[in-house]
Amino acid sequence: MLLSIALILVIGMALGWLCQKCKLPSLLGMLFTGILLGPYVLNWIDPSLLSISPELRKIALIIILTRAGLSLDISGLKRIGRPAVMMCFVPATFELLGMLLLAPRLLGMSLLEAAIMGAVLAAVSPAVVVPRMVKVMEEGYGTKQGIPQLILAGASVDDVYVIVLFTTFVGLTQGQGVSVIRFLNIPVSIVLGILIGGLAGFVLARFFEKVHMRDTSKVLIILSLSFLLVAAEDYISTAITFSSLIAIMFLGVALQKYREPVAKRLAVKYNKLWVAAEVFLFVLVGATVNIRYLENVGIGALLVIIGALVFRMAGVFVCLLGTGLRSKERLFTMLAYTPKATVQAAIGGIPLAMGLACGDLVLTVAVLAIVLTAPLGAFAIDISYRRFLQKG
Repeated sequence: MLLSIALILVIGMALGWLCQKCKLPSLLGMLFTGILLGPYVLNWIDPSLLSISPELRKIALIIILTRAGLSLDISGLKRIGRPAVMMCFVPATFELLGMLLLAPRLLGMSLLEAAIMGAVLAAVSPAVVVPRMVKVMEEGYGTKQGIPQLILAGASVDDVYVIVLFTTFVGLTQGQGVSVIRFLNIPVSIVLGILIGGLAGFVLARFFEKVHMRDTSKVLIILSLSFLLVAAEDYISTAITFSSLIAIMFLGVALQKYREPVAKRLAVKYNKLWVAAEVFLFVLVGATVNIRYLENVGIGALLVIIGALVFRMAGVFVCLLGTGLRSKERLFTMLAYTPKATVQAAIGGIPLAMGLACGDLVLTVAVLAIVLTAPLGAFAIDISYRRFLQKG
């Protein structure tokens, strides 16, 4: 395992640096490292490391979401109001509708199979979007208009909605009915996540005020509490749950509100943690990509992905109506909401594992979506935010 970790860090950072020198997103090099070292090419990553890959990817996501919360300007998000709520589900719904229209015609799928594929593809990737929005906020671009805050919040909630849809559609293939409780759990889990995270952040702020310790110790306490929140969500088996990832982000928001000087120092610490976490996240995502499935990709699969993205961007445009944003700012938001990676890597193989007839095709399209949209979406964000957004 130690050799695998060394290879992931050294080769991942080297190819990431090389991509940066070529004016490409570093994650492209990290994804390629994962594909190269993964079980489908060289097979140089220890199986025991791959077995805990989902947990390691979740740890990396926890780190960047906490970092985002420590920087998130809630006042900017409040000014936006309605569009912030709509961004959580409207773009994904538009993309799903696009898939229902296109997949049966281009890929010969049934409507239910197209719905399953749409639910797999409809999630935006927080792993790609969140670190970039944190960078945009730190540099002060679009913050006055609340654009990075809007994208950040929407990307964090979007996944909750999509995974519920995916679970529902897969259940329908197995003869299960549509669960009203499951859909009711979407807004409830979001609100509970905000409340639990806010309360945890408030308690930590008061604790740090009374008990003096090194910032490194504070980071360890916050990480431990974040892990407990994720474990609690996994452990709860009731119909109504809470979103632990949203709770983790709002833990950072509450810390920023009640102990801003501490939050700023902790944000620096989390930035250093992200250097290693980013490499593991994208290399391990790349390791899940079986490029052999790409041999079966036809023009129909490519057209379905492009068409669904057009529908998604139309959904973002609808969310931004009446906001007063300039056309360039709207275009940036539409582009920033396209990358796919983490959710597709996590659930793309489930239909195939369940033995569904559409499983092979769903996984193939999911892999193609990651390979296309993760680097292209990241590249679009990186080259456009300075040109399209105003610096506050």
